[in-house]
Amino acid sequence: MHRPWVNWAIKTIEADYTRSADTHLIRLDLKSHPDVLLYLKDESTHPTGSLKHRLARSLFLYALCNGHITENTPIIESSSGSTAVSEAYFAKLLGLDFIAVVPKSTAHEKIKQIEFYGGRCHLVEQTDQIYSESQRLANELNGHYMDQFTYAERATDWRGNNNIAESIFKQMQDEPHPIPSWIVMSPGTGGTSATLGRYLRFQKYDTNLLVVDPEHSVFYDYFQTRDNSITLGRGSRIEGIGRPRVEPSFIAGVVDEMQKVPDAASIATMHWLSKKLGKRVGPSSGTNMFGVLNKVLEMQQQGQSGAIVTLLCDSGERYLNTYHDDQWVDENIGDYSQFDKFLAQFN
Repeated sequence: MHRPWVNWAIKTIEADYTRSADTHLIRLDLKSHPDVLLYLKDESTHPTGSLKHRLARSLFLYALCNGHITENTPIIESSSGSTAVSEAYFAKLLGLDFIAVVPKSTAHEKIKQIEFYGGRCHLVEQTDQIYSESQRLANELNGHYMDQFTYAERATDWRGNNNIAESIFKQMQDEPHPIPSWIVMSPGTGGTSATLGRYLRFQKYDTNLLVVDPEHSVFYDYFQTRDNSITLGRGSRIEGIGRPRVEPSFIAGVVDEMQKVPDAASIATMHWLSKKLGKRVGPSSGTNMFGVLNKVLEMQQQGQSGAIVTLLCDSGERYLNTYHDDQWVDENIGDYSQFDKFLAQFN
C-alpha cells in the first residue's frame, strides 16, 4: 500500500505552501497616464523564483492524487527551464529522482538551479524534441512524465482555492479599481491563462483577458484560426513563453484578445521595466508589459479609466548571460532601439 506515503507527501507539500507567503502585487504609477493604474503580480518571490512554482505544486498534487507517483517514482519533465527548476524543488522535498528534458539553449542559470535542487538535465538540440524524449525516459525508467503542457490547465483548481486569479482579486479589493479592466498574460503551457480566463467567467467579473504571444509561437495564429495542427520548425526566442505547437493546455475560448509582440519589443520593454522597478526582470515580463502599455494607450484614446494587472514571471537574474547581456542580445535578437520612442511616452 502506497497510501501512507502519499498522505505524507501531500501533507509535506501543503506544509511547504503554508510556510510560503503570497507574492506581492506591486503598483506601478505612470505620471503620463494617471487614469490607468498598473499592477504587477511579482511571481519571482516564490521559493524557486518564478510563476512556475505554483504550477509545479499543482502538478505534484495532481499526480499524487491520481496515483501516478509513489515513494520510488522517478519524475521526468519537458521544460524550457523554469518549470523544471520548481519541479526539482518539490522532487527534492519528497526525496524523488528528477530529470529535466530541456533544450540546449536553456539559460545556464536555470540549469544550475535544477542541479542545485538535486535534479539532472537531459539536453536536446531542438525545442520540439522535449516531448518525445521525456516520454521515452519515463518509459525506460518506469517513471512518471509530468507533461506540464497537457496537464497545466487541469491540475490547478480554476474556481479558487487560492489560485493566482483569486489571489489577484483579493489583493485588489481595496484599490481604486478593485475589478481590473484587463489582465495581461503570455502563454507558455497556456495553463495560467486558462486559470485566469475560467476564473473571470466563473466569478462573473467584467475583466477581460489579453494574451500576448512572442514571435515564433503558434498560439496567436491558433487563436485566429482554431487550427490546432499549426506547427513551427523552431522555438520561441523569448525563453519560457511561446511554443512551436498548439499545447493542449492552451484554452483559446477563455481568451478575449491576443496580440503578437515582436521579440525586440519584449527586450526593450524588459529593460524599461527593470529601470522603473529598480531590479531586473525576465524577458517574458517585458512581453507582458508591452501588451499592457498598448492597452494603456488604447484606454486613454477611448477616454477610459481603470486598472490593468500583469505578471512578473521571474527575475532577470536568471538571464544575466543572455537577455541582460548586450552582446548576446545583439547576436540572438537584434537591435531593439526602435522601440525607445514608444517607451518614452510612459514615465
